[in-house]
Amino acid sequence: MAHKIAISGSTIMSDTSLLHDLFIDKTSHIEIGEFENEDAYQHFLSMVKKSNKSFGLHSPLFRNDSKYDLIEYVQYEPDKSWIQFEIEVKRMAEAGAAYILVHFPYFQDESKDPNSLIEEGLQRLSLLQKKYNLPIVCEPKLGMGRSAKGIEYLHKFPLSVWEKYGLKLCIDIGDYLLAAAKLSMNPLDLIQKWQDYIKVVHLHNIEFIEEKYIWIPIHPSHESDDVYFPIKEILSFIAKQNNIYWVLEHTPHSCPKQEFVVEGIEWLVKDILKIE
Repeated sequence: MAHKIAISGSTIMSDTSLLHDLFIDKTSHIEIGEFENEDAYQHFLSMVKKSNKSFGLHSPLFRNDSKYDLIEYVQYEPDKSWIQFEIEVKRMAEAGAAYILVHFPYFQDESKDPNSLIEEGLQRLSLLQKKYNLPIVCEPKLGMGRSAKGIEYLHKFPLSVWEKYGLKLCIDIGDYLLAAAKLSMNPLDLIQKWQDYIKVVHLHNIEFIEEKYIWIPIHPSHESDDVYFPIKEILSFIAKQNNIYWVLEHTPHSCPKQEFVVEGIEWLVKDILKIE
């Protein structure tokens, strides 16, 4: 498999009435989760079957289900979260998904024994991956109040231990930029260690609005405008690997123009991935 350009359900907030907007010519893969209900999920599956696109699930399958609770209680008890996740893995294997992506490791903030908790989770995820023969992709996330602890704990986690479990990673560009700023580090220093395990990249830049922020589309103009984070160096580094899903994961909050989004895709394809 060569690099795949993909789009996320986040761009439409998984709105059932807008699912058709994900089936655009410039992409060959869709990553989506948080469907409104079973009917919406089945409708999406029927659309995928009629298309030439692959898909991956960004857990949870349904809105308001557990999305952060595999290690510690956030909204659900971890035991319930693991049961839900196994059901999703089984369903995705049956549906022919390319992978299932889960927020892991996720720590709200500080933890007394993060390495043990991460390895315990990896053991369970690895067993599910083997049982259902479906790739599981782990996406480390910022915690509460933009806590960078989860990403920091993963950065310090032994590579030799990770290697034992055969799991891949998703690098969320926005989360890594924010984590690096919080840790006074270069984002690349947080990413380089994991270069051989990256399977998915979540692509977006960040727009700050007072105390909050939103995900906006990637675009070449951000590289030199002194407003947004320059990300070309990070993307070019990751692009040295093969077979990566490059997932456009901006949200609709900034009302991006289609032309702006397409310019970002073309920049990614021609200038970073060097695909003619």
